[in-house]
Amino acid sequence: MEPLTASAIAIATVIATKALEKTGEKVGETLWDKTGQFLITLKKHSPHTVVAIEKAPSQPLDYGKAVLEIESAAKAHPEVNLAVQELVAAAKAEPNSKFHEIQAMPNLQKLAEKIGQVVMLGGTGNIGNQSF
Repeated sequence: MEPLTASAIAIATVIATKALEKTGEKVGETLWDKTGQFLITLKKHSPHTVVAIEKAPSQPLDYGKAVLEIESAAKAHPEVNLAVQELVAAAKAEPNSKFHEIQAMPNLQKLAEKIGQVVMLGGTGNIGNQSF
């Protein structure tokens, strides 16, 4: 899986898990544990990214910037990369259909591709008001 896609899925997983928690729904223990491990591991290397993710959706999150920061941390730190990959695997295996509905709301592949285009073109990582 492309690093940008994995990073986008990781962010969507954290937000979907939080959204379900607020409604009283539960996700499986494995996904819950992997979400927590991902956040703890990422916080060691990119604490500001974790703070921004944890504030979403009550405060707007710059998804493009967050995805790029997670990708950068994953490339630089094998433990972050492992945490991302484990979270993505747990998300795919999650049996709660409401979780998958929430996670599927943004078009993650399109988002990752757009972020990749901006980065490859030497941009700032700001994807602006693009519709996904």
